[in-house]
Amino acid sequence: VEIEYDLEVFPHEKLLDLYWQQIDPTDPGGQFHDRGQSYQTVIFYHDDSQKEAAEASKEELAASGRFSQPIATKILPASEFYPAEEYHQDYYKKNPTHYRQYSIGSGRAGFIQHHRRDEG
Repeated sequence: VEIEYDLEVFPHEKLLDLYWQQIDPTDPGGQFHDRGQSYQTVIFYHDDSQKEAAEASKEELAASGRFSQPIATKILPASEFYPAEEYHQDYYKKNPTHYRQYSIGSGRAGFIQHHRRDEG
């Protein structure tokens, strides 16, 4: 996923925090039932400030105690972005029932609920 955002509206640190809440950052082999390099978690950065923010965020997550395994998510320089095929775009909207069933059946929904950070 490539995200364009306005730093004045949504700070980079907030985006990173949201990202960590949507994935299993401890799984180096993929995400839930999806396995392989295409499903590994990565944060791509475009400049030194993004890199530093991502590294600081990763270190903070590792020190938080939310996960018993090491954080496996890589932080790498951005390269050319290739959008997925059209049938993948907005999949959760096009196939809401299947998406919901997958989220539950794969363990993703339960994992996220168990490891979510309580706000406040």
